[in-house]
Amino acid sequence: MTHPMTATRAAGLARLEEFSARMGRDYAQGRNFDRGLGAHRDVSMLSAYIRRRLITEQEVIATAIKAQGAEASAKFIDEVIWRSYFKGWLEQRPEIWDSYAGGLRQDLAELDADAGLRHAVQAAETAQTGLAYFDSWAAELVETGYLHNHARMWFASIWIFTLKLPWRLGADFFLRNLLDGDPASNTLSWRWVAGLHTRGKPYVAQADNIARFTEERFVPRRQELTQGAVGLEALEPDGLPECKAPRVPIAPQKHIPTALLLTEEDCRIEDFPVQDLICTTVATLAASSLRSPREAAPLVAQFEAEALADVAQRSGHAVTALQIGAPSDLVKWALQSGAQQIVTPYVPVGPLRDWLARAKPELDAAGISLAEWRRDWDATIWPYASAGFFKVKKQIPKFLRLISV
Repeated sequence: MTHPMTATRAAGLARLEEFSARMGRDYAQGRNFDRGLGAHRDVSMLSAYIRRRLITEQEVIATAIKAQGAEASAKFIDEVIWRSYFKGWLEQRPEIWDSYAGGLRQDLAELDADAGLRHAVQAAETAQTGLAYFDSWAAELVETGYLHNHARMWFASIWIFTLKLPWRLGADFFLRNLLDGDPASNTLSWRWVAGLHTRGKPYVAQADNIARFTEERFVPRRQELTQGAVGLEALEPDGLPECKAPRVPIAPQKHIPTALLLTEEDCRIEDFPVQDLICTTVATLAASSLRSPREAAPLVAQFEAEALADVAQRSGHAVTALQIGAPSDLVKWALQSGAQQIVTPYVPVGPLRDWLARAKPELDAAGISLAEWRRDWDATIWPYASAGFFKVKKQIPKFLRLISV
């Protein structure tokens, strides 16, 4: 087994510095090559750190500009901003997440009832399909919690169009196993492959593409893969929901008793004005178990626990470690310290946001507000993420003005 990544800010910064020399031409020319387990040379593998903001998008982009210049590192910068684009897109269409979560419950019920489907999904998840390339990717994902982005696209396409398995079960397999598993990036990437995000334009894996970009580690036979697949947009005949403005969070109130809540959604607490708060209690909340009705991979839970321990150490406070339980537990924790508000870095659309929404009635009844800090980076980019990525890409010069090199 490969050595797991260390989930600390220091480890993320070290990896960032190490990869800075490759953020220009090396990345642009080599990023699409999946060289296999332990050989991912021209991709940064920073996504698990960025997803939890152990390091931030601005820090990563600033490093790229300083090391390679904005023009030479433009492709790398684009790929960092894709994550912000997906976040903003889902913030403006939260119904898509609700549809995914509800549909997944239906798919899992069908999985329980259909032995044939259960056997096929188990074979796909345990690297026993007989397709050497697909099985290699499944095994790497489970072993390491990582998969090259190009391999993720091929995997999703084969899952949907060749193996003809429900797309949400594949997305769930990823979300349970990926260290960088993110509700927005994961859900929308699977929808993109399926032809639901950019409607009518599915991504269909091609044998020659796999051979080329695995440097012929794998050379699939053309007839093994479905050709000319039709996207799944017929499953959503009403099209995409109307785009709405991103949710505006309640701002923290200064100088009132406050319970500070730290989650894996943002582990760079030093960026926020904690000094303005009267912190009566501070806690981390481990929430990776919310990713799925099925169990999240131990590697995911371990990485989250390490990240939360790291942010707790950097917070400068005595910190209680909370686990996800009943939403009423959150109320009890805050009340025990006399807090009048809970403050946390912004929690975007996804399972933790759903859990906090279920806690809101009891928080309201107890007179406790739930306030959030939202980063300027998100507030600036998200409104542009209403359609395709090109609308965001045109604004990148504006976004770069938020970055100090």
